[in-house]
Amino acid sequence: MKISVIGIGYVGLVVAAGFAENGNHVVCVDNDLNKIDALKSGIIPIYEPGLDEIVKSNVRDGRLVFTTDIREGVLGCEVIFLALPTPPNEDGSADLSYVLQTAEEIGKHIDSYKVIVNKSTVPVGTSDKVREVISRTCSQEFDVVSNPEFLKEGTAVNDFLMPDRIVVGASSKKAIDLMQELYAPFIRTGNPLLIMSERSSELTKYASNSFLATKISFMNEIANLCDEVGADVDSVRIGMGTDARIGMKFLFPGVGYGGSCFPKDVKALIKTSSERQVELSILKKVEEVNEKQKNVIVNKIIKHFNGDINGKTIALWGLAFKPKTDDVREAPSIVIVNELLKLGCKIKAHDPIAIDSMKKVINDGIIEYYEKNYDALDGADALVIITEWNEFRRPDFHEIKKRMNAPVVFDGRNIYNPSKMKEYGFVYYGIGRG
Repeated sequence: MKISVIGIGYVGLVVAAGFAENGNHVVCVDNDLNKIDALKSGIIPIYEPGLDEIVKSNVRDGRLVFTTDIREGVLGCEVIFLALPTPPNEDGSADLSYVLQTAEEIGKHIDSYKVIVNKSTVPVGTSDKVREVISRTCSQEFDVVSNPEFLKEGTAVNDFLMPDRIVVGASSKKAIDLMQELYAPFIRTGNPLLIMSERSSELTKYASNSFLATKISFMNEIANLCDEVGADVDSVRIGMGTDARIGMKFLFPGVGYGGSCFPKDVKALIKTSSERQVELSILKKVEEVNEKQKNVIVNKIIKHFNGDINGKTIALWGLAFKPKTDDVREAPSIVIVNELLKLGCKIKAHDPIAIDSMKKVINDGIIEYYEKNYDALDGADALVIITEWNEFRRPDFHEIKKRMNAPVVFDGRNIYNPSKMKEYGFVYYGIGRG
């Protein structure tokens, strides 16, 4: 099948490469000429495990092409995916300007039946708006479908190629048949392709991410209680998670969630509900808890140093909002760094991938960046673990102690065993470790 993907950001590139990997011819459209030129030259603009290989192989085999010409992405393509940014406005609502402007351009070039698919995370009712905009300039038959993505950064390629489920919101049998044909290779193992209304599909994405954010904030509150009552949140987590009704996923406490999805989607769903005079009080609390949680580790540092951390050197391991990505959008590290800087600390930071991304937020010179994790420890008064990269899980603790001024570790992801840390001679603080 010949399809196009308009908007070659994180989601768009993964989607395009995934469809090409299953034999489709995919036209990738983006208005950023530098990005398109880089992709044509084999330079992948984002870090995502496995993506580099499938992009390059499908470009080589001619199934993946890149252009800035939206007309090329419409003519001859049966299905057109919109993978455009929907950043939050100041009031928390999703900015649909990119989606609607692109829909207007698409309408000018439609010459035969097309299915236009919203792959972006968009508020309830967006399919209707896209349909209305295209209809203004298009006299041809077309359908608009909602098909939200459920990709996790760090495992996005695998998530797309072997999805848990595929959600398709459509009211046209012609569009449903085409989407089922397109996705048939992805559901051979029996995972479902769920057909529902466009509005139900749009809400499913927001509801899913908001529920996962709720699990995280709930566990963070339980962890904070564990610190006060002397319980170990890791034991509590296992005791809860082995209940099949609850499950183990997203029960790990830490320094709060971040990234491009959870914060934005929670805000957008709260905004949608307020516009309909429906109170989502739980979600408002989820957002509030998450913001407070980003400061929990800072408060532990202040308490350890008896309220005076001015002039202290703090080493940070991990800047990305999660492992296996260079994404620092809404990352807890940004809040933690800024708070420590305000309190007069010197910051020495390391991340395996995200240093360049962080430099765009906090310039080199304000904090010191190190390519090697142990180098960030020299002269440090404390080490803070912010991102649970695998390479941080089994470090050389003797080397850590040797390089630091004092063996103090604040483990924001609970990757170390408190008893072992005590045996190694460290002063150890986790999240909810009692």
